[in-house]
This record gives sequence, C-alpha cells and structure tokens, in this order.
Amino acid sequence: MGKDLTTGNPFKLIVFFTLPMLIGNIFQQFYSMADTFIVSQTLGMDALAAVGSTGSITFLILGMAIGLTAGLAVITAQRFGKKDEAALRKSLGVSIIITGIASLIITLIATLNTRNILEWMQTPPPIIDQAYDYLVIIFAGIGATVFFNFLSNILRAIGDSQTPLIFLIVASILNIILDYLFILGFGMNVAGAGYATIISQLVASLLCLLYIRKRVRILRVRKQDWTLDWSEYREHLRIGLPYGFQYSIIAVGSIAVQVTLNQLGALSVAAYTAASKIDQLLTMPLPAFGITMSTYAAQNFGAKKFERIKQGMRAGLKITLSYAIVIGILLFFSGRFLSGFFVNDYNEAVLELTEQFFKIQAPFYSFLALVFLLRHTIQGLGNSFAPTLAGVMELSARIFGALTLSHYFGFNGAIMANPLAWISAVIPLTLSYVYTQRLLTKQPNKTALWLSLGSKNVLRAVK
Repeated sequence: MGKDLTTGNPFKLIVFFTLPMLIGNIFQQFYSMADTFIVSQTLGMDALAAVGSTGSITFLILGMAIGLTAGLAVITAQRFGKKDEAALRKSLGVSIIITGIASLIITLIATLNTRNILEWMQTPPPIIDQAYDYLVIIFAGIGATVFFNFLSNILRAIGDSQTPLIFLIVASILNIILDYLFILGFGMNVAGAGYATIISQLVASLLCLLYIRKRVRILRVRKQDWTLDWSEYREHLRIGLPYGFQYSIIAVGSIAVQVTLNQLGALSVAAYTAASKIDQLLTMPLPAFGITMSTYAAQNFGAKKFERIKQGMRAGLKITLSYAIVIGILLFFSGRFLSGFFVNDYNEAVLELTEQFFKIQAPFYSFLALVFLLRHTIQGLGNSFAPTLAGVMELSARIFGALTLSHYFGFNGAIMANPLAWISAVIPLTLSYVYTQRLLTKQPNKTALWLSLGSKNVLRAVK
C-alpha cells in the first residue's frame, strides 16, 4: 500500500506524492474556512474575532503534539527505506505509546487552564466568553485531532499520501454539515463550530485506524512489537520532541503577534483573521511540499541514496519558489478583494487593514517556501539541531516584530513580524543543508559534525 520514493524520477515522485496532501490540505482549510464564513455571516464580527483570537494558542497546543507525531514518523520512513519491517513495527508501537501519553497530558493541562490562557493573552472583554466556549471544546478533543494527524503521518511515511486525503474529504464534508446543524439549527453559537470540528476529526481518526487494520499489513502492530526498550523511546523522543518544540516556537511567536493584535482591538483581530484565512489557503502547497521532502529525504537516507536527496531538493526548489512568486504577486494586488469574502458587510475599516497585511507580507513568500523545504528535508535526515536553532531565531525575530515594531507602526508593525521571522530562519537552515550535503556526498564516513549535532541516527546510517 506504500510508495517507495527511493527509485524513479525525483521531480515526478515529489509532485505526485504532494498532490493528494495538497488536495487534503485544501479540504482541511475549506472546513476551517467554513467555520469562519458561517460564524462571520451568522454571528457577526465579535464572534469572528472570538474564533480568530484562539488561532495562535490552538496552534501552540495542537502544534506541539502534531509536531511530535511528525517527528516520530521520520523514523518510520527511514526504516521503511531500509526495508526493515520488524524495526518499522517496533517504531510504530513506541510511537503510539508516546502519542497517547502526550495527548492525555496536553489535554488535561489545556482544558484546565483555558480561561487563564485567554486572560493572559489579553483577549478583549467583548469576545473572551465566546473565545472560551470555542477553545475549551477544541482542547477537550485534542486526542482526536492528534491521532488523526499521527495516523496520517505514518501512512505518508510509507509513501501513502492518498488515503489520508480520502478521510480528510469525509471529515470536511461532515464538518460543514455539522456547522450548519449546530450553529444555525441548534443555535449553539461559536461552540457549535468547535463541536463540529472535533466530531469530524474523530470520525476521520476512526476511519484511518480501520483502514490500517484491514488493508496495511506492514503497519499491523503485534504483541512482540510493544516494547519497553528505552533506547527506542530515547531515539524516538530525540527526533520527535525537537519537532514538537519547533512547532511550539513558531506558535509562541504567533501568540506574541496575537497579544499585540488583542491590544490593538477587535478590529485588528478581525482583519488579521480574515487575511490569514486567505494566506493559509494559498500558501498551503508550501508545507505540503515540505512534508513530502521530509518523507523523500528520510526514505532515501535510510536507503543510503544521498545523491537522490540532492536531486529531490533541486526539484523541490524549482516547484516551490515558482509557486511562491506567483501567489506573492496575486495577493499583493488582490488580497483585499479576496479577504472580503470573510468580512461581514464588507467592513471598510477591516478591509483596509487586510490590504496592508498583504502589501507587507506578499513579497516575502519565497523565504517562507525555503523555510518549509529546507526545514523538513533536514529533519528527514534525522538532524534536529539546525531546525531547532532556526526556530529559535524565527521566534526571536517574530517577538521583536510583534512587540517592538508594532509599538512604532501599529498593525503594520505586527505584520512585519512574519517576513522578519522567515528571513531569520532561512539563514541557519541554508547553511546546515549545504554543509550536510557536502558531508554526506563527499565524506559520508566523516562523522565529527554529526557528533557535534547529536545526530546518532545519521551516524549509524553512514557507517
């Protein structure tokens, strides 16, 4: 059921592996946008701002767990590339235990502190109650969201990017139906959007699990695959935790921006929410290609085909940079018009701010493309140090932009934080990738660099 990415034309493999993920991401964004559209058109701007104000904190909590599962899947992909099925199933057993424990801990901490989190973020009083109603439901259903992402990542690790697409489509359609039912039919306000999202994720998780048990023999965990081998847990956490940490670093920067927007008022929050929906929709191919490169690099790394990794990177650069330039031009000139679909009664003050959002951010999408491509490729090689360093630099730049530039330039200063963060992250990622490829291609047995980075997984592969 999986796809071997260690043979064949790299350009074609990358494109056709990414397409199902991209379509899936479109559907995922579609039902997220359906929440926003239904909320804004039926409940008003305060409700839209309430849902929008939770985005950064949701990204922090969920991103931490989802990033962890993405890191765990890297080891699965490497072992698939090595054609070691026994080690692959042991990896899966360890990953399930780690994911379950992490989900439980995060759910308890998040749900018990939801109100405190919103108050700490200085959520405006007119929207804090609605924000709480929505956010506490999302937090209570963390397990469903995390396990669907975990199972999707595992399937992609063995080269299957089509099956998660099917279940995402089902979840998207179900979410839209439940949105209308809960919000319009039952009058559940913003809480209805939260329930619709969690139920849809739960259904997708169960469908994914049933598919694996029925159709994917290589991923059927048996009794002997459940292990208490602590070296396995250390190895998985060594890769998984930095992944989660990197997501968290990005999210902390987003929270800094959100806090700044909250201080600027509900108008700024609503504008940022509307513009971000368009931004997320049109930039989603970039993280999709990044995830593809992680799987591609991991499988070829496991197979010790280091030259193919370089070929894949060249193909990825051509695709993503071309796309980034196109959407940058589109949003620079049409961002205001597109944002209007998410602004009730075409509020001119909000639309003015969305236009400023895209005038500032759109010219820098090429840097965002490089961040996704380089970060995921390096992580696929098992190197967690450089992406973490890039995350720290990204965080520092975003906080500086949010807290300092916003003080002088207001809403525009808060938006400047994103391009500044992307540029800061690209620097260490580029240096790391170039040096890593030189080492693996010319001197694969020279391991001093990898020892300094703590990348034991790479060390074993090149010996």
